Amino acid sequence: MANPQSPGALLSDSPKAATPIAEDEEQAAELPMTMAASVVLTSLPKDAHKALEGAGEVGIDKVTVRFRAVGSAPQLRQPVAKVSASNSFETVVRFLRRKLGVKDHESVFCYVNSVFAPGLDEGLGNLWRCFKTKEELVVAYAIQPAFG
Repeated sequence: MANPQSPGALLSDSPKAATPIAEDEEQAAELPMTMAASVVLTSLPKDAHKALEGAGEVGIDKVTVRFRAVGSAPQLRQPVAKVSASNSFETVVRFLRRKLGVKDHESVFCYVNSVFAPGLDEGLGNLWRCFKTKEELVVAYAIQPAFG
């Protein structure tokens, strides 16, 4: 017969050793079902439809962008611009290159809130909605890489 203190006690035929297994089975029955075992909905509830209709909408037509020079980059005469929320971040980079007079072979590095460089295909409305500061999207720019 196995010692009740040993790991083999759970596999023993004694009634004392069978109790922990029964408790484990009861606990397993109370666990929530996995997604694979749950019921699949054929349609969304009405309130979910309403919530999803407005998801992703910015709610404004134009986004205010404030430009901040970093390092040796020249300051803009007009550091604030209004840009359509439906445009991509590439529009901001092209606008900035034109205002700075940067040549085709020169680089401009742009960072939102001096933290990260978004992809050129990222939507301005989405960036503004997620990272605005005082209702403005702050874009730091540099001629040489400024952050990590």
